[in-house]
This record gives sequence, structure tokens and C-alpha cells, in this order.
Amino acid sequence: MKRRPDYLAHGVLGLGAALFALPVWVAFAGATETAGAINRGDLSLLPRLAGLRSFIDVLGYGASADAGVTIGHMLLVSFAMALVIALGKIAISALSAFAIAFFRFPFRMIAFWAILLTLMLPVEVRIIPTYAVMSQFHLINSFTGLTMPLIASATATLLFRQVFLAVPDELVEAARLDGAGPMRFFLDMLLPVSAPNLAALFVILFVYGWNQYLWPLLAVTNGRLNPIVLGIVRMITTDQITPWNLVMAGTIWAILPPVAVVLLMQRWFVRGLTEADK
Repeated sequence: MKRRPDYLAHGVLGLGAALFALPVWVAFAGATETAGAINRGDLSLLPRLAGLRSFIDVLGYGASADAGVTIGHMLLVSFAMALVIALGKIAISALSAFAIAFFRFPFRMIAFWAILLTLMLPVEVRIIPTYAVMSQFHLINSFTGLTMPLIASATATLLFRQVFLAVPDELVEAARLDGAGPMRFFLDMLLPVSAPNLAALFVILFVYGWNQYLWPLLAVTNGRLNPIVLGIVRMITTDQITPWNLVMAGTIWAILPPVAVVLLMQRWFVRGLTEADK
């Protein structure tokens, strides 16, 4: 018997999608208006085809006092920062979870619980000590200082540990009989088994790295290292009249990369979330 569609569930999902999509649509339509029209409050929900050039013009717009630092440059900085943070978090978390799950060494569980305790400390609590450490290593105003404090993740370590603990003991014994060393076992067996979780974590961590605002605001005064989030804010806080059409066009550009990553890896992302407990 064919099941009747659940109209209430579909209606709620459609309403939620509309609520999320409406601000994005307003930004898209606003990007096609003129700055003067937006400042007068004449914002239409229908985009103007003649104003689509704003999406090209904003890439060359200078959102920083430093010469040559454009919105396009900041998009590249954000992409590089998000990629390094995501890959760094995955690498460090997978290796730390591998050590905790498969090696027996003194204070192993104490180390694990110390990692988990960092989940109780919000970024705002840790940010001043982090800045002091980066300053002592002379890493302020550098790409290393921008990304290094953000490449450790207690959540990812916990997820990898749970996946590794579910690996059958027979597989570990088979690897030992074949003469596989620890790193070969990690690279050839554990990582392929964890592929869905890797994909899900990459999507989450890439979006996390892309949306960083507070740490770059403190760690960077060099305009050439500003991510796109800072660039958009500085377009608004200038002493001149705010070019709202370019601000909205830059906002749409800032949305596209994380959305593209989610869409491209959607299948692996869902699979990683649904198989996390298996």
C-alpha cells in the first residue's frame, strides 16, 4: 500500500527552507541595486539584471587600507585558512585518537580526558592566553599564527576514537601477522574504514574555519591576511558612504564556497553522520 505524503512535515520543512533562504535572496537582490537606492531604503526583492555586474566589481574592491588587498584576495585567504584548519584538525585528531585507542602507555586515559576537558572552555576564555603564546613565538600577523591555534579539535578526537574502538580485534591481529607496522596499519586500514567520518568532519571543520572571525580579528593587523568575514565588516565600518550593493555581493561570494563544499560532499557527509555510531 502506497503511503500518503506527510503534508505537515513537508510544510514545516518548506517553511524552514524559506526562512533560511529569504535573507540570502534579499542579499542577492540588494547586490543588483545601486548603493544610493539601498541607502534611501528602496530595496526591491526583484533583482535587476543590469546590476549583476556588482558581483564582478566587488572582487576587485579594496576592503582594506593596504594597497592591493581586494575582496577576491580575501576569498583566497579564507579558502586557504579553512582548508589548512580542516586538514590540520583531521590529521592531529586522527593521530591522537589512534594513539589513545591502540597504544597502552602511562596516563593514557588522563590525556584523553584532558583533551575532552577543553570542550568546556569556550574560545573567549582561551583566546587571551592563545594570543600571548602566539606573540611569544612571534607568529602574530602570519598565516601560521592565523591557523595554528585552530587546528586542534577535542570533538574530532572523540569521534575518531569511537570509530577506531569499533574496529574488530581480528583486523588488528591480521595486520600484526602480516608484519604491518603502526603507521601502515593506520594509513592502509584505519583511514579507509573511517572514510565517511573523514568526509563528514571535513565538511564541518571547513565551514568552521571559513566562518572564523574573533581570532583573525585579534591575530591579524596586516590587511593581506584578512579573511573575507573581516573584509565584509570593514566595508561597512569605513568612514565613507557604505557601498551596500557591494557589501551584499561580497556576502554572496562569502556564502558560495562553504555551500559548494557541502553540496559536493553531501553524500559522504550524510553517510558519515549516519554511520558514526556503527
